[in-house]
Amino acid sequence: MLIEVCVDTVESALAAQAGGADRIELCLALAEGGLTPTVGLLQEVRRRVSLPIMVMIRPRPADFCYSPEDFAVMRRDLLAAKELGADGVVLGLLQPDGTIDLDRSRELIQLAHPLPVTFHRAFDLTRDAGQALEQLVELGVARILTSGQAPDSEAGLDTLTQLVHQARARLIVMPGGGIREENVALILRRSRAREFHVSASVTQASSMVFRNPRVSMGQATAGAEYEWKVASADRIRAFREQALLAEK
Repeated sequence: MLIEVCVDTVESALAAQAGGADRIELCLALAEGGLTPTVGLLQEVRRRVSLPIMVMIRPRPADFCYSPEDFAVMRRDLLAAKELGADGVVLGLLQPDGTIDLDRSRELIQLAHPLPVTFHRAFDLTRDAGQALEQLVELGVARILTSGQAPDSEAGLDTLTQLVHQARARLIVMPGGGIREENVALILRRSRAREFHVSASVTQASSMVFRNPRVSMGQATAGAEYEWKVASADRIRAFREQALLAEK
């Protein structure tokens, strides 16, 4: 079983490596579902981590129906990621009607070549999962990250199982979303998936001593500036242990 850990800091990337992850997905702003990482973050993670790095190409939060301006940014970010040593890219583009944006997905996949492309959980917002999978096979996508079009992978387990069966060896269906040490064995046994996407995070407290309770940054709730999520090496090891037990 392969474990991919999504990270948005150097600290989390190092924890993923220490915990025995097989690959990382590098983003910014995981609380927003993941955005394109900065050049500095990618360079520093590439310098300090030997794991394969899949780089998120997502120019903004919210939906995956992109304007021409958004798409221009995605092109530039993808080329920069290739130049800076990415081992693959992660992206997803949809049409307003909930179908895959075939033309622009094809353009980005060709631009990424020879790097593999993961189509991320934009897949979970498509109107027909089976049709979307077949289209992504034709486009040459390496894998799909999906919760089975449900709030989390356990709730979407029936659909995940169907998608793994439908995909066969043509592409990888990688469950992601709400996968924990307590349910990874169930999801592995039922779905027969071989790659899993996890955050394996714990809460990191701020080192700030002085705090102004009257001010919050952006749309954050009061006090949210003083804690954040980081990947946990211990949790990643626990995922591996539970998966190995399930495979026996």
